Amino acid sequence: MFVVGNVNSKENANANEARKLFDHTYNMVFGPQGSTLHYSVNIIGIMNVEGTIWYKGKKSKFVESRYLRWNNGEKEYWVDKKKKTVTLYKAGEAKDKYMSKFSFKADDYKYSYTEKNGTYEVTLDAKKDVKGIKHLKAFIDKKTKAPKYLKIKVLWFWTTVNISKFQSGNISDDTFQFPSSQFKGYDFIDKTKHK
Repeated sequence: MFVVGNVNSKENANANEARKLFDHTYNMVFGPQGSTLHYSVNIIGIMNVEGTIWYKGKKSKFVESRYLRWNNGEKEYWVDKKKKTVTLYKAGEAKDKYMSKFSFKADDYKYSYTEKNGTYEVTLDAKKDVKGIKHLKAFIDKKTKAPKYLKIKVLWFWTTVNISKFQSGNISDDTFQFPSSQFKGYDFIDKTKHK
């Protein structure tokens, strides 16, 4: 009995510490101070992208080679440079067919972690019946608590999201304002008037 209780106690302590580590880093990225990072990802040939993303509260922006998006918390502008279109949505109404596969709610997972060579590996395993991400491994710098990279399992495959140039804080609200003058000559599609 004592041995079983001791093992469960260690597992619970590990799970609690893993959740604290994850939450700390998650808040560095998605907290009210805002953040920016460069990412690169290759999902088994389906999607191979890299870009830079900014977050601050309900605002976000990303820039990739073909697609760009500005969300100022009220309006969302999606730019397709190849098609030369700007599509306007109410914030949060646009659906990304790839990103919808990566839905995430922190309470839907069981947590554990290990530490090796100055990096925490925080493992998240989905609880029963959770849709979207089934398994995630967040690799976090032990000293700074900044994210280094993620390994995500969706369906049967793993993909790695490499993260660099991470900065938490000092994100100007101007970052999220759509620079319309840069896209003169693009077709403008207003989806805010359609339901």
